[in-house]
Amino acid sequence: MWQSILVFLTSVALWEVLLIFFAKVIEVAISTLRIIYINKGYRTLGTVLSLVEILLWVFIASRVIVGVAETPMKGIIYSIGFASGVYIGSILENKLAVGKIYVQAIIMREEASKVVKAIRDAGFGVTVMAAQGKLKSRKVLMIFSSRKNKETLINLINQLDDDALIVVNEVSMIKGGYVNSFRRLAK
Repeated sequence: MWQSILVFLTSVALWEVLLIFFAKVIEVAISTLRIIYINKGYRTLGTVLSLVEILLWVFIASRVIVGVAETPMKGIIYSIGFASGVYIGSILENKLAVGKIYVQAIIMREEASKVVKAIRDAGFGVTVMAAQGKLKSRKVLMIFSSRKNKETLINLINQLDDDALIVVNEVSMIKGGYVNSFRRLAK
């Protein structure tokens, strides 16, 4: 039995196993990023990524399909590479943080002026509206930002008003409004 397992595991050369695995990880990670970039409106980048993705797929798939009946280990490695690629792609997307967000913070009226000043001093545009909560008067802050600045903005609000209710939504388009010149260049 152990002999059969050893033969199964060594039926494909190590270099070929590594090639199939890492190429599939890269291909699927690129696929994940391509979908995200196309959905965020970056069509040119998405198209370039799709070219690289399909080139990798053609060569990897052909390497696996040829002789898969004799060496099923190739199919297993291909599948593991696919799953790993999805995971790596999601990590990359989170690090790149492509896109814009809308942050809405409901804060105590008394805290509003210092929170608004700190947000503006940090370079964000903020719109303030009066609101009435169940028991107290509140202020609603509306802020648009890039996803890369999400944690910075949330931490800033929480430092100044730890009771703030913060809601974050993805935004598909922003037109007009305040964007300071540094943020415009960093887009």
